[in-house]
Amino acid sequence: MAAQSDPTPTPDTLEDRDLEELARLKEANARVKAQMARVIVGQDEIIDQLLIAIFSQGHCILEGVPGLAKTLMVSTLANSLQLSFHRIQFTPDLMPSDITGTEVIQENRATGEREFKFLHGPVFANVILADEINRTPPKTQAALLESMQEKQVTIGGDRHALPLPFFVLATQNPIEQEGTYPLPEAQQDRFMFKLFVRYPSFDEEYRIAETTTAIFSTDVDEVLSSDAILLLQGIVRRVPVPPHVIRYALRLVRATRVREPDVPDFITEWLTWGAGPRAVQYLLLGGKARAALNGRTFVTTDDVRAVAYPVLRHRIITNFNAESEGVTPDKIVDQLLATIPEADGDEAVPDEVAQAFKE
Repeated sequence: MAAQSDPTPTPDTLEDRDLEELARLKEANARVKAQMARVIVGQDEIIDQLLIAIFSQGHCILEGVPGLAKTLMVSTLANSLQLSFHRIQFTPDLMPSDITGTEVIQENRATGEREFKFLHGPVFANVILADEINRTPPKTQAALLESMQEKQVTIGGDRHALPLPFFVLATQNPIEQEGTYPLPEAQQDRFMFKLFVRYPSFDEEYRIAETTTAIFSTDVDEVLSSDAILLLQGIVRRVPVPPHVIRYALRLVRATRVREPDVPDFITEWLTWGAGPRAVQYLLLGGKARAALNGRTFVTTDDVRAVAYPVLRHRIITNFNAESEGVTPDKIVDQLLATIPEADGDEAVPDEVAQAFKE
């Protein structure tokens, strides 16, 4: 008797109902952007990347000078997605228990006995804004690590699950570095993206000045529930990635490692350390989310290239030569994208396949 095929989809297989959800995701993406535009002027690229990170189940570092509406952007995004939002202001005297919560002794009125009760900290929300995370000591910074990786906190030996979906956005101020505690490289690696919030253009700043100095509403309509987001996060994971795209992501990341053979000369000249395996994972997950948010059922090298900057810029460490020449991580990513071929040798993509990806 012939063996029957297993109806269970593989992790990278999309069924008909998934295609319907992909269409829903594309529509929801447009609706969320429309709601954000009612409050946030400009910053379209940052909003796109935040949405990619959310649907990839990733976290972000957001760097920008004060006054660029980083907090408003995140709270508005949380409201449009029907997600709970907590802002934690990081300061030098903040303790780990101020984030995770703590146990207190209370009397049980029924039995008269004293017992421990856990009081939830502000980390128990769907979206956490860790404001100026570099203002607090490493011990408190590390309090976020377990919650980011395991979606839980452990207090007194007991594990407490966090609400899902869970997303941490940590902001950093690029000025006033005195008295700050820069995030260690290993902790930065836990963040999927590092995003730079730029100054608005003249026209954008005119609109900001005009709207925020009059009667200004921050109300937005709710677009997606937390359950719907969890469902769509699973669908993003199942978007297939062609082998040549995976190999391209691998070549990009491995080319940053100074001790690998045949790395470009500018890498050995400007870097002391390259990106690890998480970079490949996040390049592919970001590519999947970008494709899904645009309603596509496949990932291209263009998707990988589009997320290369936020994925790699905090994972490659420049040396003194680069700093003295004014070479930033983004400039190195520029050269990587210009140098590393999308297909290599026998990995060339057939013409009919390449044409299909363009359609």
